[in-house]
Amino acid sequence: MKIFVAGASGAIGQPLIAELIRHGHTVTGMTQSEAGARRLTDQGAAAQIADAFDASAVEQALRRSEPEIIIDELTALPKHPADLPKYAPGDRKLRLEGGGNLHRAAQACGVRRYIQQSSGFFLHPGEGLADESVGLATDATPGVAASAQTYADLEARILNSNPMEGVSLRYGFFYGPNTWYHPEGGAADQVRKKQFPLVGQAQGVWSFVHIEDAAIATVAALTAEPGIYNIVDDDPSPVSRWLPPFAKWVGAPPPSTVPEVMARMVAGPDAVYYSTKLRGASNEKARKTLNFRPRPLQWLHEPEA
Repeated sequence: MKIFVAGASGAIGQPLIAELIRHGHTVTGMTQSEAGARRLTDQGAAAQIADAFDASAVEQALRRSEPEIIIDELTALPKHPADLPKYAPGDRKLRLEGGGNLHRAAQACGVRRYIQQSSGFFLHPGEGLADESVGLATDATPGVAASAQTYADLEARILNSNPMEGVSLRYGFFYGPNTWYHPEGGAADQVRKKQFPLVGQAQGVWSFVHIEDAAIATVAALTAEPGIYNIVDDDPSPVSRWLPPFAKWVGAPPPSTVPEVMARMVAGPDAVYYSTKLRGASNEKARKTLNFRPRPLQWLHEPEA
């Protein structure tokens, strides 16, 4: 199939393009730079240079590529999670406005299917793991609510775009090469600097997914039934369980514990929400429908040396 990947230079871009090519698909990646284009061609993909905010350029890129399916992985996230608050408005603008240009161009060009990156961690609070019927936490603390609303808007756009088929992939927190959750990543840096404590009981449940497993699931979604899929690992875990082993894995001291009141005063309400309120997601649908078999979370299950 002819596949067009927007956000081809992001964390998931390289493993996704490699996986698509491995399956024999004809792949075009959209990038803003000549350097990005060279990386794509080195991988064996075609490249289209276009700014997502230039609607005309985006449509021309699609018309030249003639894709059957678009995979929208557009993001504008920082290399370090500490910088997320100042990057968040630009990220939302790229996903909604830039992605909107891509979506409208897809409709104009008769693209058959549109696959959209979404969130498997900003889910509405409740008991147990959330399945795909659970909505996004648009009434959470301000930063979390804004991100959840962005994903809700994206899902509404692609799931109501008949006759084009819409698929929303609710990825967990990415870990692995070129992500925050890797020994060279931004979260590891925070933990080593004692900037990532356990807040209160640290009972918030996080869903992760290895970046390569996310790419494999995305390729499987090319032919799956339209709809929403949670792309997360098998073992969503509270922060109290996953953070101390993560610190050990990246060579950091054990994380400290701070009361919720203090964390709210120093780091703000979103930091408290992340540690105490996040809800894990169930991957049962993806396992059954996409034959999704994610690897165990590396720092929880890696054998002792």
